[in-house]
Amino acid sequence: MYRNAAGNLYEVNDVQFFISHVKFETASGEIVEIADNHGIHYTDIRIPGTLSWSIADELPAEEYKSITFVFGLEGAQNSTGFFPNPPENNMSWPDVLGGGYHYMKINGRWIDGSGVRQPFNLHSGKIATDSGFADNTFTVTLPLSQFAVGKNSSADLTLQMNVNAWFSNPYLFDFNVFGGSIMQNREAQEVLRANGRDVFGVR
Repeated sequence: MYRNAAGNLYEVNDVQFFISHVKFETASGEIVEIADNHGIHYTDIRIPGTLSWSIADELPAEEYKSITFVFGLEGAQNSTGFFPNPPENNMSWPDVLGGGYHYMKINGRWIDGSGVRQPFNLHSGKIATDSGFADNTFTVTLPLSQFAVGKNSSADLTLQMNVNAWFSNPYLFDFNVFGGSIMQNREAQEVLRANGRDVFGVR
């Protein structure tokens, strides 16, 4: 069990998410955008093969100062049918909520104010607006320290997600307030989007 900033005790069973439009900036300022798999990577902690990405692109042999990516999918990449096969197509977002795909699923249970273990589905995706459904992605840029690619050699980079950070900074996310299912909760989706900018790190 973990405790978030709101004091909720919770456990996690599933973590699944997309990043897209992955690109690097070299020390000299050149932007290198990843083309492999349309610049998209899907991660599912239950599928070991998704926990690493051996990028087919040949990156210039240089030092790199940052990595940037979009959390989730946007534009044509977030259209129903873009992924014809599992596991990615298992992330489909309901057509009645705009279609496309979930950006993230974190599933588990929390202990509510009465001490009862309740299920939660922390799912992010398109956001409901007064005029329909809108993109709810955000961009993350992370500085790189002493990361370099050599000529005819590979380099490893580890992207980390701090799950607990989804629940704080700048907004408190309390399961007792938002409940366990938030797909149609506009406020909860906006809180996740704002908080998500601090959940990632690299080493």
